[in-house]
Amino acid sequence: MATIPYWHVDAFASKLFGGNQAAVMMLDQWPADDVLQAAAAENMFAETAFLLPDASGAADYELRWFTPEVEVELCGHATLASGHVVLGQERDRKAVTFRTRKAGVLEVRRAQAGYELGLPAIHVTGAASAEMLAGLRCDPIESFADDRGYVIALYADEQAVRGLDPDMAALAQYGDTMFICTALGEAVDVVSRVFVPGAGIPEDSATGSAHAALTVLWAARLGKSSFTAHQASSRGADLVCRLDGDRVSLAGECVSVVEGRFYLSG
Repeated sequence: MATIPYWHVDAFASKLFGGNQAAVMMLDQWPADDVLQAAAAENMFAETAFLLPDASGAADYELRWFTPEVEVELCGHATLASGHVVLGQERDRKAVTFRTRKAGVLEVRRAQAGYELGLPAIHVTGAASAEMLAGLRCDPIESFADDRGYVIALYADEQAVRGLDPDMAALAQYGDTMFICTALGEAVDVVSRVFVPGAGIPEDSATGSAHAALTVLWAARLGKSSFTAHQASSRGADLVCRLDGDRVSLAGECVSVVEGRFYLSG
């Protein structure tokens, strides 16, 4: 029976049962895509990260991410979790790189408190339609959208974001579109909530890729390149976001919850 190393990690969390759950699974070869998707569905986390040593020499590992329903082009929290796993196994290393299929080479580096994750900066500047926003059941004061599946809804204050109760079935009609709802924070600079029901994630707990877009938006509005952020999900997540040219740096901690073996095939 084939088994592979498996970790359950809480990413963007400083203690157990916070942040966002990710499964990290280490492979020695790529199985068929339907096997990867079935494993991710079995895990039932927002994302499962699959790692394979990179034979191309472009990075240390190849990396792919799957929700319970689809493969995605970019996932921040599961990349941070993957870095936590690798750097936890190889304690003399300061950083690890991952070659992805759509997002280029990503890096996770040790930081003073936890890790720093480098992602491409995501600029969302188009208009979101009223029909698309209707499922949020609360009109934002501004909104933005693009053809990559990012929608940003800007609200007047933190309480408006915390009080959202979207129609998940209505949002799910837009497939794997990510609905990012945000406002100025009270105890931190920026708060957000993220909904992706079309990808099997009604509300995400901590979303790195959403903050790759929020960092671009809020750095301009706040007039500073670095700020603190809180994702106001039921589990909660804390990040420090920094814009550096065409890259975004997200700092946060990770906690290992489970380490074991996954029976990939019978």
